[in-house]
Amino acid sequence: MRVIVVGGGHNALVAATYLARAGHDVEVLEAKDHVGGAAVSERPFPGVDVRLSRYSYLVSLLPDALADDLGLDLELRHRQVSSCTPYPGPGGPAALVVTDDRAATRASFRDRTGDDAEHDAWESFYADAQVLVDALASTVLQPLPSEATVRDAVPDTVWRDLVARPLGEALERRFHDDLVRGVVATDALIGTFASLRETSLVQNRCFLYHVLGGPWRVPVGGMGAVTAALARAAREAGARLTTGARVSAVEPDEAGVTVRTADDGEQARRADWVLSGVAPATLDGLTARGGASGPRPVGAQLKLNMVLERLPRLRSGVDPAVAFAGTLHSGEGYDDLERVHRAVAAGTPLGDLPGAPPGEVYCHTLTDDSILSPALAAAGVHTLTYFGLHVRADDPTPRDRLVAQAVAGLETHLAEPLAPLLLRDARGEPCLEAKVPLDVEADLGMPGGHIFHGDLSWPWLPGDAVAEDPARRWGVATAYPRVLVCGSGAVRGGAVSGIAGHNAAHALLELAD
Repeated sequence: MRVIVVGGGHNALVAATYLARAGHDVEVLEAKDHVGGAAVSERPFPGVDVRLSRYSYLVSLLPDALADDLGLDLELRHRQVSSCTPYPGPGGPAALVVTDDRAATRASFRDRTGDDAEHDAWESFYADAQVLVDALASTVLQPLPSEATVRDAVPDTVWRDLVARPLGEALERRFHDDLVRGVVATDALIGTFASLRETSLVQNRCFLYHVLGGPWRVPVGGMGAVTAALARAAREAGARLTTGARVSAVEPDEAGVTVRTADDGEQARRADWVLSGVAPATLDGLTARGGASGPRPVGAQLKLNMVLERLPRLRSGVDPAVAFAGTLHSGEGYDDLERVHRAVAAGTPLGDLPGAPPGEVYCHTLTDDSILSPALAAAGVHTLTYFGLHVRADDPTPRDRLVAQAVAGLETHLAEPLAPLLLRDARGEPCLEAKVPLDVEADLGMPGGHIFHGDLSWPWLPGDAVAEDPARRWGVATAYPRVLVCGSGAVRGGAVSGIAGHNAAHALLELAD
């Protein structure tokens, strides 16, 4: 069986490995001069030897069983600090710090709220989330369970709070502190433009995928190390990875699929099956059926990549090595998240809103300094990654204003300005770059800059449905004959996990039997 994989992202490499190992003829076609998609490490600043995780920056859902099965030479490190959220305390600037140390975390909650009630609510809420996670964890590399099966495995209250009703209802009922509500809420909004009370429940699905992956881990060597390990596995299995091959058309029929590449003078390749690692909206365009998979996705995030001579001091006095080791929240109180969403949804440019925009920052090099040259590591240089929320692809705010607003919001928590700490590149320019959704679209071909290729789906079949077709059972079906989706647009896609690639390959192996 000849299989062409369109797009060379991390899921495509996983799928190619499994199919090539099974003895099939597999070719991956990637438009850029390297594979990896968003899971890459690059040196964006001339003369500065830092391999930044330029787009995706943490690993969440990648199952250990999948990494072991593929034989990946990859180290993922746990962050002992989960989050740091500065706030103006009665005695001056303070911070809510969540770490692996339960006693220290409880004390930090007590300092914030005056008693243990909010921390008790925190532990109870995440214990409930773990019940749902436990019901799903063993299914992600299997055919989709039915909704009824998962529903029967969890208490009614857990299903209500996390699945059936808008997540905001549970947060407002179970927590009383705005800051605590916001810390929980952000995991429902990364890469997702939504209110916490959204009736579509897209925020619930985003939250579920975040907790399903467990603590987000740092890839040693940066995200490029993930791609390098996957590409090595694919090549060793016998898959061909062809770069500089921009697919211009996918023409499926009942007997097979013709794939045309523009950069080779519309060269035609014929395959028995195609796996699509590109977004569903992109696939629709390649098949000349634009819009077949629904409305065009709209991304909503701002990513800043920074290299600093050292980490900035905080007004709260929290050690920067603690504050930035996990996720430092800025402007992400619950009410602020909802206020900004309402305004942007109503058409107000984010740049016109007062106050700190919602965003969060983390330092890769506190956990893994191997992305720095030895000289920079010895000099105490660090990276910072900022991820801003509610920055829509159609927001008219100029890029420079978005960046200035994000930096100013972060600086409300700092004891010193950020700009003087930025390392300078060989041109004398500060080491700060911004990626808005339209940059993600231009750089990576993700429509609307949506990092999940579109809204995430529940990781199960609806109701008590039973899918006989392998493509639907594995959550990788498309509207086209002999074409399966293996990228983030699959059910259980999203994030850097490899799950969609694994599931597409296994669906195709069933179909080929």
